[in-house]
Amino acid sequence: MAVRGLRTTAVALVVLIEVTGSLTKPTPGLSGNHLGVLLGLVGVVVGMLGGMRVPACATTRQIFLFALLVASSVTLFWLQPNGLGFLAMFLAVVSATLRVSVSMGAGVAFVGLVAQAIVGTVAGGRSAASVVANELGILAFFVVALLARRLAEGQAQAELMLTELEQSREAQAQAAALAERQRLAREMHDVLAHSLSGLVLQLEGARLLAAQRQAEDRDLTDAIERAHHLAKAGLEEARRAIGLLRDDELPGPEGLQALASSFARDTGTPCKLEVDGPERQLNAEARLTLYRVAQEALTNVRRHAEPTQVELHLSYETDGTRLTVEDFGVNGRPALSVPGEGYGLTGMRERAKLLGGELTATPTESGFRVDLWVPV
Repeated sequence: MAVRGLRTTAVALVVLIEVTGSLTKPTPGLSGNHLGVLLGLVGVVVGMLGGMRVPACATTRQIFLFALLVASSVTLFWLQPNGLGFLAMFLAVVSATLRVSVSMGAGVAFVGLVAQAIVGTVAGGRSAASVVANELGILAFFVVALLARRLAEGQAQAELMLTELEQSREAQAQAAALAERQRLAREMHDVLAHSLSGLVLQLEGARLLAAQRQAEDRDLTDAIERAHHLAKAGLEEARRAIGLLRDDELPGPEGLQALASSFARDTGTPCKLEVDGPERQLNAEARLTLYRVAQEALTNVRRHAEPTQVELHLSYETDGTRLTVEDFGVNGRPALSVPGEGYGLTGMRERAKLLGGELTATPTESGFRVDLWVPV
């Protein structure tokens, strides 16, 4: 803010120098001292405004422009004793200090002090007090520019430290979230996955025992077989959930065929998947939502219905992606009564809304349909 204010002041001083120089005798012209005044005024404009536009890293051009500004100031200081040409020296000092470096500003200030002292001594029309006042003015402007530069550097450093602090806080928050996810993954592994593993082993033993002792009771063996498959599927889901917490790859539409095949195997009910439209890349949340909705819909069919057929339809539409899961009953009779608003469908509906999509779950003439749409 301080640097910007000084630059605004510098532009105002250039205008003041030009106006005053045009009205002070000798006025600008094309011969003698008049030509010198004209060149001095032009040099002030070129040196100051050019210095503002040239990059600070272009040291050679900056030195040339500062030299032009100093020379123009000394020329006006010499030819117009009653003018304000000496102010251009102040501009040169401020510009060099702020735009390039403190050492450059100090060098310009030194050259300006010597040049104005020589001109003030050699040329007539100026008192010693006037020359001393100009010298003090150069020093004062150098000090002000130096303080402004230090202030700007301090502000930049403070902003950098603030940015680093914010980044550090974000890193700490991410580390804390990762640690919590790792803790949850360990808990799920130690409790849920362990329990499901034990259940799988127990069901495997029960299945073998039933097969040996009650070979004539196929219903019991089949029931245990289905329970065994469900327990294995639950164990796989638990491991997949643990993998998600550990940033493993999220399941997506490519897993729908496996869900359909698993449902058909476990229930004995035909389940097919149809895909329409060219496949497109979906973001992680949309991929996971499609998979979870299909999974939840098939779970509801498994629990609440006795369908003769289940169909999954994945369609890549122009403005989004649509997934339909529908079951069909016997001879047109509904296979599934409308289930209550359980946590599964409610959670899927909320997940769809977060993506800007929509999920509907409605009965049909022959069964039940779950329809999910997510935008591109």
